[in-house]
Amino acid sequence: MTEDTVTLETYRWSGDPTEKDANFKAQMAQYTLNDPMPTIETMSRNLKIPVGAIVKYVLVKWAVSGTETLMELGPIAARQMAEAVKEAEAAGTDEARLASYHKLRRIVSWLNVPLTDPKWKPGRREAQ
Repeated sequence: MTEDTVTLETYRWSGDPTEKDANFKAQMAQYTLNDPMPTIETMSRNLKIPVGAIVKYVLVKWAVSGTETLMELGPIAARQMAEAVKEAEAAGTDEARLASYHKLRRIVSWLNVPLTDPKWKPGRREAQ
């Protein structure tokens, strides 16, 4: 097995804020100012887990977070949400965007029922 070596670097960015990935690059510039190693070293010492294993866990966890979110959300809800945005952008009007917002709000509200309704139980309906 080969060992991977990664150099932690600070990312400096002062690019065009209208660029497609501007939000991500701005966050990269902000977050890479910090040194994560004191926290990782403390975790390693306290949990008796090698530093490299913790760093790998953090990287993999972040890398698969989109996939995990999709699995939790479900493909139908994700497609419905994407379609609402696509329709609004195709129309290009503030009214269409507002209608899309309300559609997304209803979808998110529906997804939150199991999290917010203390009486919710899967596969059961209340007697009518």
